[in-house]
Amino acid sequence: MGVRLMVVDDHRLLAEALASALKLRGHRVLAAAAPAAGAADLVISRAPEVCLLGTATPAEPGMFDPVVKIKRERPQVAVLVLGPVPSPRGIAAAFAAGASGYVRHDERIEGVERAIMKARAGEAAVAPQLLQGAFSELLNPAAQPDDEGQRLLQMLTPREVEVLVRVADGEDTRLIAAGMGIAPSTARTHVQRVLMKLGVGSRLEAAALAARTGLLDRAGPLENRGPEPS
Repeated sequence: MGVRLMVVDDHRLLAEALASALKLRGHRVLAAAAPAAGAADLVISRAPEVCLLGTATPAEPGMFDPVVKIKRERPQVAVLVLGPVPSPRGIAAAFAAGASGYVRHDERIEGVERAIMKARAGEAAVAPQLLQGAFSELLNPAAQPDDEGQRLLQMLTPREVEVLVRVADGEDTRLIAAGMGIAPSTARTHVQRVLMKLGVGSRLEAAALAARTGLLDRAGPLENRGPEPS
């Protein structure tokens, strides 16, 4: 017997594709909705057996507030978080909010379906190794300080930090190159590496992430930074 489902994700194409695949496997998909705002109210109003709730940033503060609201208003609804490869902190946050499991974006449809069936049965629907890390984080939260800005800062080299600060200040490639005493091609390479390490697709996203996590405050001023050595 099929499961009565909802698929809610910021990316409409992903939500609709997953909903179509699940319909073909005999499940009753009530809706495939895109907006992040209002997602909880939509789920509460339709009251499915299982909801697949998408997120792009599972470690971001407040990301699982919709899960909390859904479980408060409709405790019988099993919520499965659909997201990227998570950190133990992200998994822990999902479970702490009341989620029944976590399904990675790169999971095969068979794996998604198994997770749905487990969630409906009241079981934890998450890979054992991810679950172990999540429980360790929940039991020992002090072992991994919740400092996203510091974590991101440690991923970048000093030169990449300077590039990020300049990007956040609105400098284009030409100004970055001039300010650091490097070639524009080298500046472009630094920018691309920063975007890749931060997991964002544009300079604007990088600047917003740095500002939100406090990374810019930790990076300090640009004064007294000399040209890059040849």
